[in-house]
Amino acid sequence: MIKLLFLGTFLFSTVCLNAQDTESYQEAPNPVAVNPVLWSEVKAPQVSWGSTDVRYKKEEPAAVSGIKKSINLTAWKGEKVSAQLVVWTPETLNNLTFTVSDLTSGSESISKDDIRTSFVRYVMTDELNKDGLGACGYRNSVDFDSTLVADVLDHLTPSLVIPANSAQGGWISVRVPQHAEARKYTGTVTVRNGDTALSELKLTVNVKNRILPVPSEWAFHLDLWQNPYAVARYYGVEPFSDKHFELMRPLMKLYADAGGKVITASIMHKPWNGQTYDAFESMVTWLKKVDGTWYFDYTVFDKWVEFMMSTGVRKQISCFSMVPWRLSFQYFDQASNSFKYLNAKPGEAAYEEFWITMLKSFAQHLKKKGWFEITHIAMDERPMKDMQETLKVIRKADKDFKVSLAGTYHAELVDELDDYCITIAERFPPETIDSRREAGKVTTYYTCCSEPF
Repeated sequence: MIKLLFLGTFLFSTVCLNAQDTESYQEAPNPVAVNPVLWSEVKAPQVSWGSTDVRYKKEEPAAVSGIKKSINLTAWKGEKVSAQLVVWTPETLNNLTFTVSDLTSGSESISKDDIRTSFVRYVMTDELNKDGLGACGYRNSVDFDSTLVADVLDHLTPSLVIPANSAQGGWISVRVPQHAEARKYTGTVTVRNGDTALSELKLTVNVKNRILPVPSEWAFHLDLWQNPYAVARYYGVEPFSDKHFELMRPLMKLYADAGGKVITASIMHKPWNGQTYDAFESMVTWLKKVDGTWYFDYTVFDKWVEFMMSTGVRKQISCFSMVPWRLSFQYFDQASNSFKYLNAKPGEAAYEEFWITMLKSFAQHLKKKGWFEITHIAMDERPMKDMQETLKVIRKADKDFKVSLAGTYHAELVDELDDYCITIAERFPPETIDSRREAGKVTTYYTCCSEPF
């Protein structure tokens, strides 16, 4: 088992909702028709506690085994715990809301200010993995049915219109203060349609006499890749402008509060080619001067790293990628006043010359900023031969550079990689985990579309 170490590579490019989005947030039409037979026994709106492990279908009565009006959660001091309620109704609800009271225990309380409520909103998806073989690559839409699935936690929309014969989840997260007394706290959740109370649910949190440290002190290693370009495109703002950083802060703070440890930085153009909806541009400007020498500008890279550190993400910087998904490297050529591309691969002289020049400059800059020790030259799902050739180049540029890879397990790379993340279907040998842990290296796993579960 890999203890207290987790995901290396989930792409975290979701846009954080701001107040101006709530009026225009429209869910896609449900492609699944309502089955009247399933609703024939439901005579009035129903409210019950559900499970946080269930995504309730929008078009069906909630699959709960009996109406549940009270729920008991257990938490450490400093921990966040969540619960899900669900409403299903045979008639239209024009103004569904739910509110939570303070949770009290004698003279002690957990304030409702420490409790966040959210509607569970729906997004479109298609069938996943119905053949049991994973879901990478091209998918013919006619072969896979589409449906809505509960996904987004919308904590900004104050009320919703719920159509007749549909279900709606509500999410409640309680962040227990670290100074809370160890005891049982109880409060109520009131669900209303306009001025009419539909139900009152009881919520109890049993706080244990144990303290969870603040996220920055967790050994748990969480690495969700961030895509700032998605946020800039969504809001139509200049990348890395003051407005851009203002819009990103709530999202990236969520990542930091979840224990996020790693800053994702792109040091060349499109490291994943066209794999992401919003392509990653280079945070480093590559410029070849008229005289043939190189100039590298790190202004954007610095602004991004400093911003992420200000949110609390400070352990590691992962820089992608010397081995991108398309081996073509963009730079600005001053002589022709145009962008050009070097098409070269690891093991070729042109590739080595191109990257050694940059890495020497980059190492010097990182040392000046005090970031060299936490920076990793990062690669994603690249063949072992390419990795071995790339490592030669990195070591020639600066033997002390740290290197990371998310990809397949190769024993030959174990000692070379400071951060090694393999697919969840594979296994590190126990002795490898132990030796890497003793050396202070990061050893994690990730999931992707190839996994059947």
